Amino acid sequence: MSKSTITRRSFIGAASTSMLGLVLTACGGSSGSTGATATDAAASADYTLITPGKLTCVSDMAFPPMDYMEGDTYTGYEVELMEAIATKMGLEIAWLPPTKFDTIIPLIKQGGKADVGASSFTITDERKEEIDFSDSYLDSNQGVATLKSAGVKSEEDLNVEGKKIGVQSGTTGEMWAKENLTNATIVPLDDPVQAMSGMSTGLYDAVAADLPVMSYLCAQSYTDCEVSIEIPTGEQYGLVVSKDNPGLTAALNEAYAAVVADGTEAELQKKWFGAEL
Repeated sequence: MSKSTITRRSFIGAASTSMLGLVLTACGGSSGSTGATATDAAASADYTLITPGKLTCVSDMAFPPMDYMEGDTYTGYEVELMEAIATKMGLEIAWLPPTKFDTIIPLIKQGGKADVGASSFTITDERKEEIDFSDSYLDSNQGVATLKSAGVKSEEDLNVEGKKIGVQSGTTGEMWAKENLTNATIVPLDDPVQAMSGMSTGLYDAVAADLPVMSYLCAQSYTDCEVSIEIPTGEQYGLVVSKDNPGLTAALNEAYAAVVADGTEAELQKKWFGAEL
């Protein structure tokens, strides 16, 4: 399935008009005859679950608007998408406590604690050596955020000795920064919110992370910052599943297709991104 890449212009434009109110609301997925078919197929699929009748998911819950904590509540586009997928499979959803991003793939590979890693994982060949991915459910680029007052216009402005770039450990943002900002110091951190907070207080000169997250944080929480550089990496997000559970990957793909077919995905995109992507 071809999906539109989130651009800086479309994302920030949508966020400025609708994101703030939308983030504070809840949305239920719709259902129809397509969902019933997916549920029947998934129920008969050959896969195992940590807890019978439940789809146990794990995320870092620190990647707004994809997945994050609002008080004690798990929320975000990815959270609601997983809830819709679980419903199509005839399962309840269960979330583990927030888990550091760079430990999730090892956790899924080891098995025994979670069925699915749902934390905006970019599908890469390197990761495929350890785990299986579902079909992609969103495209993304990388974005570099800086203080508006810094006047950064290009990578060359940051690829300078003494500059510090905050990144989330284990992400493609960290990989991009290490490969392209070789003269700067790359600082791995737990999550992009920590990185943005550090930049706003002068600890870092820039933050590199997935464009949807950078755009959202600049529009909603760090209004003295901007996405100064957009890198067209053409990444695709996939759900992470153990190689020992291929039936679950197939069932997730079928349930996701049903979520797309009945319009649930489109509604969630309008809610969280301000437009259908």
